[in-house]
Amino acid sequence: MTVESVEPRAVRRRPALSRREVLTVALRLIDSDGVEALSMRRLGKALDRDPMRLYRFADSKDALLDGVVELVLEELCVPEAAGGDWQDVLRGAAHGFRRLALAHPNVVPLLITRPLATPLGLRPAGTLRPLESLLELLIGAGFDERAALHGYRLYTGFLYGFVLTELQERVSAPDETDALLRLGLHRLPAREFPRLRSLATELASFDGERELDEGLEIIVEGLRRRLGPAGT
Repeated sequence: MTVESVEPRAVRRRPALSRREVLTVALRLIDSDGVEALSMRRLGKALDRDPMRLYRFADSKDALLDGVVELVLEELCVPEAAGGDWQDVLRGAAHGFRRLALAHPNVVPLLITRPLATPLGLRPAGTLRPLESLLELLIGAGFDERAALHGYRLYTGFLYGFVLTELQERVSAPDETDALLRLGLHRLPAREFPRLRSLATELASFDGERELDEGLEIIVEGLRRRLGPAGT
């Protein structure tokens, strides 16, 4: 009787994950279901990996969320001012941030409120690059360091408030033609909220891009005046 040799089956190994792949899937889950729905268990299931193995990419959920913020902010470009036109750079960066906010509305609270709990020097480097770039832009335009920091705070304060307001004013029933119904304002008692109800048409026709431009003109013009003739 002969014994047939049995060759061992080749073990098919899956390609190794990268940190970027893990963060991209985490972002996709947040976009779909919100920050609260993200967990290492669910992320592992989406990646078809043991959740415990994901801790090599982020040692906690907080670290994972920091990584997601970094990933999103990579898309925000603050270029050097071409020909000294720092005002156009500020406008362009503001519109870029708005596009990110509309593309990832569930991430906006992370972008705006999460850094408040962490001192600047302890935040991930990727979250600080827009700050560094904007300071460099303003100082290069002629502002001293203190004025540049003040300008940055004024600019980002307006921008953060604007995107939060725009997201809060999204319509609740897009298919409705009546403004009160589209925004759900018909649920508010008329005697308690007469102004809101009377502004239903204006609120429902919110043009984010136009409103952003109008606000930016006030901010940029104020900064230009502070800089003086050199800022024109």
